[in-house]
Amino acid sequence: MITAARSVSSEESSARAALKLGPKSVSERLRNLELDTSGTMPAIERYTGVLYDPLVAQDADDATRAWWFDHVVVQSAMFGPIGAGDPIPAYRLSHDSRLGSLRLASHWPAVSSRVLESRTDGLVLDLRSEGYRQLGPVPGAVAPRVVSVDGSGRRRALNHWNKTAKGRLVALLGRTGADVSSMEALVAWAAESGVVFERGDDGWDLVAESLEPVAV
Repeated sequence: MITAARSVSSEESSARAALKLGPKSVSERLRNLELDTSGTMPAIERYTGVLYDPLVAQDADDATRAWWFDHVVVQSAMFGPIGAGDPIPAYRLSHDSRLGSLRLASHWPAVSSRVLESRTDGLVLDLRSEGYRQLGPVPGAVAPRVVSVDGSGRRRALNHWNKTAKGRLVALLGRTGADVSSMEALVAWAAESGVVFERGDDGWDLVAESLEPVAV
């Protein structure tokens, strides 16, 4: 994977097509050329965006970080399943990147699924997006749908902003040191923490509004 990413990143033209980079972001290709020499940081600090920002990982206390390191696995397009505390360098690669004859959708699933299953015991809460879930399917995992509920009780599934709710959920799980080895335990923890998990027609629904920050 690293060799293929380096190859397409060696020239701007190939990097733009393979990594879907625009004029302002094309310099990010250079990250893939420096993987052996650039600095590393824990995965949970390396990633940014609406999923990871709610964690405020750099400011988390030791107990919270220890919970994340013990319980959270991230599906990396470059490195496969990695622990939240695993040190990784900066890189540019996504689940839908095109690396010539090397297809991520063919390369990762078997090994990723094997690694993920070996690391799990009990409940597996799968918060990955569909694209990353396909890189390492976990049979029996619970993949909740994030929904928004309006004043009339009508529900609608969230798209991009469902990541914020998922990030807030992982942040709260870590801060409370949750012991949730089954779905029943997770639902009980959620009720105590003010988080709404409900059984829907096609699985479990996570109500985004129940994870909104409390106004002060």
